[in-house]
Amino acid sequence: MIIPAYCEEVGIAHTITSVHSQMTAEGLSFEIIVVDNASTDETVRAVQDLHLSDVRVLVNETNRGKGWSVRRGMLDATGALRLHCDADCAPSLASFDIMRNLITAGADVVVGSRLGPGADIGQKQPLMRRVAGSSFQTLCRIILREPTRDRFCGFKLWKASAAEDVFSNLSLEGWTFDAEALALARRLGYGVVETGIVWADREGSRLSMLKVLFPVTRELLAARRNVKRVASARSKEGVDRLSKPVDHVPGEPRVTADPD
Repeated sequence: MIIPAYCEEVGIAHTITSVHSQMTAEGLSFEIIVVDNASTDETVRAVQDLHLSDVRVLVNETNRGKGWSVRRGMLDATGALRLHCDADCAPSLASFDIMRNLITAGADVVVGSRLGPGADIGQKQPLMRRVAGSSFQTLCRIILREPTRDRFCGFKLWKASAAEDVFSNLSLEGWTFDAEALALARRLGYGVVETGIVWADREGSRLSMLKVLFPVTRELLAARRNVKRVASARSKEGVDRLSKPVDHVPGEPRVTADPD
């Protein structure tokens, strides 16, 4: 499990102990990686004071952004499955088994969704934030042509192969990285499934949607260029391989046609 954290001293211990207790109770082999994004509070100490052998902390020397932090954790992890879980994701752990079953059924990426069928929302976001969030979801759909309804929910389960392939090729370092990651995964041929999960919104979010509209638009346009570049390069590799007598590798990701 990868938990990106920035100034989370208040709630990070609860999330980690909740995850640790559930995984231990289910008899699972697991590791929790907390990536601290240069917090100015006692987040790192709060994690270390738990003294749990299955928990590691990676500390960014400077604030690199949520996307960079998740990328670092995903590529540092060693598990066959890698769960991106925000620091307030404890309520969503009730949906973990459903997501794991979808991976077993063949998905490469399972997106926990507040908008998908079966979602159980304990505390909704304020109306204005929901309206602004819906606008950004639409913007992502238009620019990246990524059909996932809830791209920014911080609860996603990845197969290791998909995570390593996608996150090693991401260009965005801020919170919009989710949209690029999903668009790239789909373009590289990985199976992306969205499922409703248990969720409770946290009060006091730092993000002001209206202030980031134009920067986000620029980031999404840059992400679209990167997705096309990576997918095109992968297509060329595939063409080059076809010119040589090589064995087919089962499970190798497909590259979908460029929608443009």
